[in-house]
Amino acid sequence: MAQIVDVYGNPIRTQQLREPQTSRLAGLAKEFAQHPAKGLTPAKLARILVEAEQGNLQAQAELFMDMEERDAHLFAEMSKRKRAILGLDWAVEPPRNASAAEKADADYLHELLLDLEGLEDLLLDALDGIGHGYSCIELEWALQGREWMPLAFHHRPQSWFQLNPEDQNELRLRDNSPAGEALQPFGWIIHRPRARSGYVARSGLFRVLAWPYLFRHYATSDLAEMLEIYGLPIRLGKYPPGTADEEKATLLRAVTGLGHAAAGIIPETMAIDFQQAAQGSSEPFLAMMRQSEDAISKAVLGGTLTSTTSQSGGGAFALGQVHNEVRHDLLASDARQLAATLSRDLLWPLLVLNRPGSPDVRRAPRLVFDLREQADITSMAQSIPALVNVGLEIPSAWVYDKLGIPQPAKNEPVLRSAAQPAILSRQHGQRVAALATIVGPRYGDQQALDKALADLPAKDMQNQANDLLAPLLEAVNRGDSETELLGALAEAFPDMDDSALTDALHRLLFAADTWGRLHGNLDRID
Repeated sequence: MAQIVDVYGNPIRTQQLREPQTSRLAGLAKEFAQHPAKGLTPAKLARILVEAEQGNLQAQAELFMDMEERDAHLFAEMSKRKRAILGLDWAVEPPRNASAAEKADADYLHELLLDLEGLEDLLLDALDGIGHGYSCIELEWALQGREWMPLAFHHRPQSWFQLNPEDQNELRLRDNSPAGEALQPFGWIIHRPRARSGYVARSGLFRVLAWPYLFRHYATSDLAEMLEIYGLPIRLGKYPPGTADEEKATLLRAVTGLGHAAAGIIPETMAIDFQQAAQGSSEPFLAMMRQSEDAISKAVLGGTLTSTTSQSGGGAFALGQVHNEVRHDLLASDARQLAATLSRDLLWPLLVLNRPGSPDVRRAPRLVFDLREQADITSMAQSIPALVNVGLEIPSAWVYDKLGIPQPAKNEPVLRSAAQPAILSRQHGQRVAALATIVGPRYGDQQALDKALADLPAKDMQNQANDLLAPLLEAVNRGDSETELLGALAEAFPDMDDSALTDALHRLLFAADTWGRLHGNLDRID
């Protein structure tokens, strides 16, 4: 039997797949978060970031989780970026110049992903790495029949991991040892998006957002304190010299209680004076909050106008369109990186565990998201016919690709335009009007009837028409004026002999009706 290896050539033992790796590290699941965002200061934040660079990722990971939990604006912007990828179509594609076996492998993996439960949740969990710099999803495998299939995907908190002291780019599980426990091959989907370049501890987007978050937190706290006392008069309690501490405490409680109860009692020897009400403005605090929110939006989505509009409102739509183009670039980058991760950590294990032979990792199928920007159909419908009419040769495959319309397969039903009659002419010595043809489904009985009508002697039909129009033709031959022609037609109309033509039409209609009743159930001809 061929040796199973991962994408790096490391041998795999299927016995390792029978239980998740973290099931042997029960202590991790019993840990409680320390919530380092509580009482966060610039000095504390700097210390947490430095510790992460030195290999201890726990405090930084917990801080990042607190930031997303406490800041609604940050959560909303990150949610927009992550969920945008759910609207993309995807496919598993074989390599270039694929053999029949490679195409079969791609079709096999595509069907597996289509039937895979929780695929959208897997995508969102993997994209959690945009903020943290990494996201680790543990695979729970199960042997179903003769195939190894992922039974569940478990997103593990980033705080469960540390860095290898010998390699700052290698993630390991924390097991109370200095080096940590290496991650088991085929046991993890490890997504490390490149939000910014650098080692894994410094590549997360939340490293950039930590400082705007801190400044916004300070501005929000200061605004809350200002609103708590805004408009309230300053209350001063006065007591005579020698007052006991117990009486001072009574006066303080009375002064404090006046702010809410507007009533209280104090000894006669004491007094309370009301000074000018507390003054101030919320604008400085709101300006700091807006500045921080704009910085967060720029870092996450590449702009601000996909989230808010300018205060003046001028040019908001046009600028928003420009910012949305930047947002599409971020979406394309996220999708390509995620596709590479899933191709490596999900598709490759499924392929080598379940398909016979020894696949070449360089020729393995890969996941691809559809990132084409579809052209405006209305604009294309107006411009393409004009270009074709001036002689420009446009491949139909290019039009299908630009409009995002799949090309129809062989014998696949397609939409057609409404039937348009086309007037044809035939020459049997003289030009006569032929029956109209209709573009659409073809039926054998209708084709036979059309052929019979086309084979009618044109000379006989023309003679019948000449007999009917003889008086009018005589007036035309005499060169009469238009008024005289109309008068001749009015005089001749009651005496026109249309019996032969009427009899022929009756016979034709009878034959067509009978033919339709006899052959109306014939299948169409494709």
